[in-house]
Amino acid sequence: MPGLKRTPLFDRHVALGARMVPFAGYEMPVFYEGLIAEHKTVRADSGVFDASHMGVLEIAGPGTHQGLQYLLSNELDRIGAGEAQYELMTNEQGGIVDDLIVYRRGEESYLVIVNASNRETDVSWLTDRLPQDVDLRDVSDDRALIAVQGPGALGRLGLEPARSFTFAEIELFGVPCTCARTGYTGEAGCELVCAADNAVKLWDAILAAGVVPCGLGSRDTLRLEACLPLHGQDITPETDPISAGLGWAVALGKEFTGVEHLRRIAAEGPSKRLVPFVMDQPGIPRQGMPIVPYGEVTSGSHSPMLDIGIGMGYVDAGKSEPESMLTIDVRGRPLWAKVVTKPIFTSFSKYTDREGAW
Repeated sequence: MPGLKRTPLFDRHVALGARMVPFAGYEMPVFYEGLIAEHKTVRADSGVFDASHMGVLEIAGPGTHQGLQYLLSNELDRIGAGEAQYELMTNEQGGIVDDLIVYRRGEESYLVIVNASNRETDVSWLTDRLPQDVDLRDVSDDRALIAVQGPGALGRLGLEPARSFTFAEIELFGVPCTCARTGYTGEAGCELVCAADNAVKLWDAILAAGVVPCGLGSRDTLRLEACLPLHGQDITPETDPISAGLGWAVALGKEFTGVEHLRRIAAEGPSKRLVPFVMDQPGIPRQGMPIVPYGEVTSGSHSPMLDIGIGMGYVDAGKSEPESMLTIDVRGRPLWAKVVTKPIFTSFSKYTDREGAW
């Protein structure tokens, strides 16, 4: 595909028969055996994803901690070396420039993973706003990011359990890497950052351990069942963290870009909220479909685990409580859907209110 980048694992994907598609400027595998099979494998055991298209930034030097404190929404003082934190980078209006994870290596040293489609925007945003003596290096092209997810993931890799959102520098299958207990599926597992030159060796060893290769298709349905937002759809520079249900990642007591707007929204209450829902009639919701009368689906798909349509979308705050009924315009058909609690489905928690068959 002309003009698209390739990750260090491109040849492995092709050899495995993956269907390759354009995504965030890269040629990426959308599935191998099939989306549904890969999805169910992650929920039941373990799957491995090539996430090397993600942005990898190293930020260090005097003033790094305070600089990030002012640019990110969460309270960085809560984490120490070897711990990670989910963060939102907000603009002056409180809109979400990106959501990211920061890994604290030391007092003034961080590893930051950003969304692939926002990599250039984020680098520019941070470079323009961090203190001049802070060294920001975009090492994305020199790194690979491999995510191993599922209840059996750590066992397959021979790793001991560890707290979520912690990380360590380890050697796995002879490859030095940063092993972080994070992921985007709602399951246990880890994300492994290694040198790009070592990616194939690590990937091959993970597959030899019995982990199934999975594509971006199942990664999306897994994160949707787990109600994890996608930047560019569920959250954008025009949406705020309070309305998006991400207030837990916002430290309103500290000063950061856009905090005054967010304090006001939190005090007054948002007019709309992002809610998860399940279809109460046969039909598959998709991004952009109207939620009648004043909402819109931001993410929607078929749930491989529940075999029903599921999604997330913004609705009037008065219709955001669980059990509230919504009307979704599915290609001209007004269909009922019900607001539910998060997550819709993971291996340890699932929506079970529906009875019988369609």
